Order: sequence, then structure tokens, then C-alpha cells
Amino acid sequence: MTDPLPLAQALIRRPSVTPEDAGALGVLEAALKPLGFVCHRLRFEAKDTAPVDNLYARLGDGGRNFCFAGHTDVVPVGEASGWRHDPFAAEIAGGMLWGRGAADMKCAIAAFVAAVERYVTAHGKPKGSISLLITGDEEGIAINGTVKVLGWLKERGEALDHCVVGEPTAAAKTGDMIKIGRRGSMNFRVTVKGTQGHAAYPKLSLNPIPIMADLIGRISAWRLDEGSEHFEPSTLAFTTVDVGNPTVNVTPAEVRAGFNIRFNDLHTPDSLLRRIEAIAAEVKATHGGDIEITNSVSGVSFLTKPGAYTALLEQAIERITGAKPELSTTGGTSDARFIKDHCPVAELGLPGRTMHKTDECASLKDIETLTRIYETVLELYFAQ
Repeated sequence: MTDPLPLAQALIRRPSVTPEDAGALGVLEAALKPLGFVCHRLRFEAKDTAPVDNLYARLGDGGRNFCFAGHTDVVPVGEASGWRHDPFAAEIAGGMLWGRGAADMKCAIAAFVAAVERYVTAHGKPKGSISLLITGDEEGIAINGTVKVLGWLKERGEALDHCVVGEPTAAAKTGDMIKIGRRGSMNFRVTVKGTQGHAAYPKLSLNPIPIMADLIGRISAWRLDEGSEHFEPSTLAFTTVDVGNPTVNVTPAEVRAGFNIRFNDLHTPDSLLRRIEAIAAEVKATHGGDIEITNSVSGVSFLTKPGAYTALLEQAIERITGAKPELSTTGGTSDARFIKDHCPVAELGLPGRTMHKTDECASLKDIETLTRIYETVLELYFAQ
């Protein structure tokens, strides 16, 4: 198991399209138990959701607990005939391992295990604990996975001291970037209601489409900020506008739109909602009609401030690659948004250029480099 490749192939060959496990966690558990890990299979479900399998495994029962976190669920393959290699065959060709989940993030999980095996072989069991928190619900709605495993750990009185999430964070090659934070994500749905009427007599109705157009224009013109010390400027993007009117001589009664905000540490969900509501009130005062706003928050922005922990990760990378990584907060959300409430967390994984795409793959060289980085992180962490 010091070679991550066989385990990575075994995991990819399990078609664990979220929320299905397809035996992936069983493969991982079988690899961990011979190393001395105590494994807990945890199944969670919520109303109107499919049950999700998760795994928490721990080597050691005391001292500082260093956690590797990730997910075995993957996104659908799309049109399988468009792949050069069977997406679940885990074929090796041209120095690459091909398959759904290769980049995001089954190879990183295999690197977790291989790094632990190498560390234990060289140094014996750690003066502390090493754990793996692996969910099957990261690519889905993310309510029956990591967040509930963390709750289960808290109920047991078990804590994580530091965590690395194996998401694909590298830009060009493994080790060139560490994610030390993420922007928050907030989705809005807006409904503008007017009065349906005949298109030939617009004064006898209240067409909600021009009202929505004004609202979209004002919201889109809002420049949220110029960025902060560790974050790029926040962004806002409309994702849909829907009328659903099949006729040509009737103005509709309502129109709906949706938009997403990716926000940095200068904002909170409450502050964003207040601003959107203020803009909507201005539009309503101008045009009339009713404007309804709903929202959902996928995650708030967070930052693991540069310090001793991030310096340790940087040192591990420099030892293996000879180059200093960039500390970044770019990209979408990950389960680090849940872990940050429990311990310092950073994301460190493979290049992500093929994740979620047809012909997803990972370089054999990158997989080995990542394994060596993880092993060095353990060496530095438990040497302190």
C-alpha cells in the first residue's frame, strides 16, 4: 500500500456517483484496517433525501489528531461514449490514470493511505493520532456527509486538531497551490408579480417583465467590493430568468429570476440579503408590483490565516518540489467550509483542470508527488 496507484484504481472502479457508494468505502476500509485504523461506517439521512454512507477511521487514541478529509462520491460521467477510456475502468495510458474521480478526488484518498503507510513504516505509529474523514455526500446536497460526521465526533468528545482536505487545488502541477480559505456562496430567487393583461392594452395591466429588467440591471450594476487582503473581489452572476409565457398577446402575471453571489470575508449572508432587499425596495417604489426574495446559503467565507500550520504545509511542499506554493482562496466551495468550525483546515491536492470533465485523469507523477508531500506533512507535524 506504499504505492497509491492500486488503491486509486480500485476506488475509481467503484461507480460511486453521488449519493451511491457502490462499495468505494468498503475498498478504503479494507486498506485501512491492516494499518491499525479503527473504522466507523456512518450512515446518515434526512427527510426526502437518500441515505449516505460515510467513513471515519482513526489510527491512535490520544494526542493531537491530524485529519485527512475528502470524498469518494463523484459527479455523473455524462455521455460515456465521449470518453477515450471507460470512466470506471481506471486505465493507465500515456503516464496518466484515467477515470471519473481521478482528479476529484480518489487519487488523493489513495495518497492519504500510502502516505500513512510510508510514515508508519519509517517512524512507527505517531505520537498522536491520524484520522481519515471520508464522505459520500460532497458532490451532492452535502447535508448527510461531513457536517454530520463532525457532529457525531463532537458528541463522542473527539476533536480534530488540524486537517488537510485533498480537493484538487493545484493549478499546473501538484504542490503549486494551497487553498487556505474559500469564498462563501449564496443563491437568490426573485419573483416579481404584476397583473396579467392584454398586450394591446398595457395601461390596463402591470407587466412584471420591465420591473424585473430594472431589478436585474440595478443588482448587476452593484460592485460588491474591491477584494480584501486574502480574497479576490466578490462576484454576482444571474443564472436564470423565466417567464413561461407561451402566448404572444398576453403580458404575464409574474416573472422569476435567480442569481448567485460568491462573497469574500467583507460580507455576511445577512449583509448581502439586506442590500438586495434595499435594491428591491427601490425598484418597487419606482414601478409598483410585488417583489419576493428567497435565498439559500451554501457556505460562508472563511480563512485559515497564514501562520504556523500553513508554514508547515509550505515547508513540506518545498522539501518535495523545491518550490514555494501560492496561498490561495480562489475557487468554489468544499467540505472545508464545515471543518473550519472545528479546527484549522487547508486544501491540498492534485491539479484540477480535468475534474468534472469528460476524460478526467491524473498524472502518475502528480499522484506520487502528492503522496510524498502528505508523508512529509506527517513527518513535520508529529516531529513538533
